[in-house]
Amino acid sequence: MHNWGFERTGFPGTYCRWPISRKQLPAFMLAVRTLNIRGASVTIPHKEAIIPYLNGLTPRALAVGAVNTLYREGDLILGDNTDVTGFLAPLQHRNMIPASALVLGAGGAARAVLAGLREIGCARIVLSNRSPKAARKMAAAFNTETCLWEDREKVQADLLVNTTPLGMQGDHVLHSPLNLVKDGAGRFSHVYDLIYNPLRTRLLKEAEQAGCETISGLDMFLHQGLAQFRRWTEQEFPSDEAEQLLLTLLK
Repeated sequence: MHNWGFERTGFPGTYCRWPISRKQLPAFMLAVRTLNIRGASVTIPHKEAIIPYLNGLTPRALAVGAVNTLYREGDLILGDNTDVTGFLAPLQHRNMIPASALVLGAGGAARAVLAGLREIGCARIVLSNRSPKAARKMAAAFNTETCLWEDREKVQADLLVNTTPLGMQGDHVLHSPLNLVKDGAGRFSHVYDLIYNPLRTRLLKEAEQAGCETISGLDMFLHQGLAQFRRWTEQEFPSDEAEQLLLTLLK
């Protein structure tokens, strides 16, 4: 998507993939500084480990406690988190500020979700995860409620957000983090699944059957990428064309 964006806007750039291990991070960051690399995406498992090698963080990255984007200001290499931008984009498009939300999972994506919900003023957030310890630790950082994984079926909220891999293409594709067919109608007005492959997960299919509005993870993926491109180039590429590009690649 980024290489397509460079070509589409005429920006003289190229985007490469560098799979590195945790112990290679110091050498990688030295290379970034030495070669004057202008920016980078950071993905699992380096979103928190990269922070000690940076000169500073944006307020959003500080709020999340994780970085998915590197960029330069002069000789400084700074960290940002555009996952929050990506998560909020479809909610803002719908003019939706949920009064309450149930968030499933306590990984890196959940941190961005919780930070985003806090940013737009969601009054009540309940976090549920298979590991109660992980849920309590993250909930303490974002001042949210928790509920046991086995009690998640009892929670009612405006918005349900799935940040777990349940439903993702592969071993989990037939799974769902919540049973919405059984007593699903009326529990949530919107169901947001961060998974984008497949586009319509089992959770989203069941949510549609229960009469909920649904949001696919493709929206978040697209808009976090748009925000990265904007950060690096101060330019925009057409989001509708980029979405078609991603849909074609996913098919």
